[in-house]
Amino acid sequence: MTYMCERNPLFLILASASPRRRELLAEAGYDFEVVVPDVDESAFAREGVGAEEYAERLALAKARSVAERFRDSLILGADTVADFAGEIVGKPADAKEAEEITAKLFSAPHRVVTGVAIVRLSDGTELVESDSTTIYPRQLNAEQMARHIRSGTWRDKAGAYAIQENGDQFVERIEGSLTNVMGLPVELLRRMLSKIPGTEVDGEA
Repeated sequence: MTYMCERNPLFLILASASPRRRELLAEAGYDFEVVVPDVDESAFAREGVGAEEYAERLALAKARSVAERFRDSLILGADTVADFAGEIVGKPADAKEAEEITAKLFSAPHRVVTGVAIVRLSDGTELVESDSTTIYPRQLNAEQMARHIRSGTWRDKAGAYAIQENGDQFVERIEGSLTNVMGLPVELLRRMLSKIPGTEVDGEA
């Protein structure tokens, strides 16, 4: 299938399987399709790399993976991680790791970082940036933590929680973008798209 970006300068292909990113793009009014990227995230080392650099590398790898198949379209890749005192925290592999991550992240403030990449091979477009939001967590008691693990809502979520599902329970306050914590900073996305000549938001802040 070939996408013709000429029909809409802001037509995007979202290189992500995340339903939350789909929802955020749809709510923001973007015209897009979803193509799941073929990227082995385990091949990207976390040691010695900052959270922003790590998230940006993965976002770019996802976008490039899909761009090879759709050279004339704008490809949007994104990756979200948590940063706890310099330690990059991704998605838990199982309930045990989810419990360990939850106990760690909700013992002190931490950051959520999302890397965003926009790629179009036909004209050499390649933009990569990231956004960071500081989370001030509520202190969870043993029963709250156990209930969270039993619920399974930690699956496939960076930091083992989703602020849109249980923010009131888990989060006292945040500093920064809420959509960033949800997986796609739409404010940053708009600024990045405004830098691409020929788009409808070209020149906007």
